[in-house]
Amino acid sequence: MARILVVDDETAILELVEMILKREQFSVAVASTGKKALELFESFVPDLVILDLMLPDISGHDLCREMTGRRRTPIIMLTARDDIVDKVLGLELGADDYITKPFDARELVARVKAVLRRLRDERAAGPEVVRHHELVIDLDNRTVYKNDRPVELTLKEYELLEVFARNPRRVFSREELLSKAWGYDFMGDTRAVDTCITRLRKKIEDDSANPRHIITVYGFGYRFGGS
Repeated sequence: MARILVVDDETAILELVEMILKREQFSVAVASTGKKALELFESFVPDLVILDLMLPDISGHDLCREMTGRRRTPIIMLTARDDIVDKVLGLELGADDYITKPFDARELVARVKAVLRRLRDERAAGPEVVRHHELVIDLDNRTVYKNDRPVELTLKEYELLEVFARNPRRVFSREELLSKAWGYDFMGDTRAVDTCITRLRKKIEDDSANPRHIITVYGFGYRFGGS
């Protein structure tokens, strides 16, 4: 049974989401503050977090950054905001998906199951290591090393890099990368991909202005290495 942590300062939303998820046989814990959410993140050890951006003590973006920095746990943002900038920022901080309030119960369940399915498939995959120049990507343990030193990536940065590593030399459009790394057809701005790649290059390239790993294919998109 998958464990899901729901974080929202609105009691009605907490109760509604908890009811929906328990009806689907998930184990659910709830928190109305960032402080309580972090406590449950360590004690409950969720497989997935549903996180509201508007909290009374800690911003949802800061909480997302803190959680993804501690452990690679998928996060779905739940927000009333309709600003694409907020959504892109949340996704780049490591969130996997977002749902805008008011939401449909069926959509919520579908998004949750899609994220958990990707997580299950990744864990079931056999050990695999991809090496490219000084970069080593351990796909089994979801770790990255450069010159034998660990590289700290957000969940989304890692998942984007994994898409590239599993498909060397293949050219991906921004729309394809959104679908594969974010796991659904993202109805919004493809700047999410460009922003994530910019941050990723700063961490894995010797010279992010002249990358050797993630190459821009002008007019098409991006590819990983090769010619």
